[in-house]
Amino acid sequence: MSATRRAFLGTSLGLAAAVGTGLPARAAPAHRRPCRRIPRGGIGMHLYTMRTALAQDFPGTLQRLAAMGYATVGVSGRHGHSAATIRHILDDVRLKAVLEHVAYDVLRGPGLDQALTDLHTLGATWPVVPSLPGALHSPAGFREAAREFNRIGRAARDAGLGPVLFHNHGSDHAVVDGVNLYDILVTETDPDLVAFELDVYWAVKGGADPGTYFTRHPSRFPALHVKDMAANGDFADVGSGTLDFAAMFDHARRGGVRQWLVEHDNPADPFATAWNSYRYLAALRY
Repeated sequence: MSATRRAFLGTSLGLAAAVGTGLPARAAPAHRRPCRRIPRGGIGMHLYTMRTALAQDFPGTLQRLAAMGYATVGVSGRHGHSAATIRHILDDVRLKAVLEHVAYDVLRGPGLDQALTDLHTLGATWPVVPSLPGALHSPAGFREAAREFNRIGRAARDAGLGPVLFHNHGSDHAVVDGVNLYDILVTETDPDLVAFELDVYWAVKGGADPGTYFTRHPSRFPALHVKDMAANGDFADVGSGTLDFAAMFDHARRGGVRQWLVEHDNPADPFATAWNSYRYLAALRY
């Protein structure tokens, strides 16, 4: 680690303590025997968290994330930059894009080829559908989406990329006409073509257990959105809320998790959130 990065981390830690934004990491229960850490190369930031800072200073924001210790990012909005420009900035600060969120209608329409080309330019692996249109929130709609995901995933594979991923929200876990909508996507898509970026906050909010998905559907969850839940159900910096990440991640290896991407939908200070969350995940043993 360079002297500059050591100095930045020391300053950031002091600032977090001074402003009171960082809460102590929850200790694992005494009966647990934590045995592994999240690989440092697997701790990333989903850039939606940093959108206000990126709009003001895109290169500077990425540089600060790299200095904190983040290794990867999930791209969500380019703020007027081309894929090539973003790749250049990422290379300069030694961050790697692992995925990009692309609207469902783009991927299912004539924009698919360009989206896959842009993923190559970014150096990323996975195209991610961030949400489905409300009109599809029925068993028939999710089955239609499952068929589209298989087609998109096949195109991604043929382009030399990874499977297409789906990012969930709470309503995706609803039971409609006796059927769990999210489970339709998990069970009716080809595992070689379709996988999932599981947002653990929204899964819990929707009544699902991430650990159970990891064990029931091995290797289907290469990326996570790691987002904590405050006592009142709102968003929280990772490690400061109510979610038991140590227990949740016990089965992450079986679930195929390779990327733990921090996200906070409405951070008061995105850099404080980034630092608090990174510090927690870097120290977590599970």
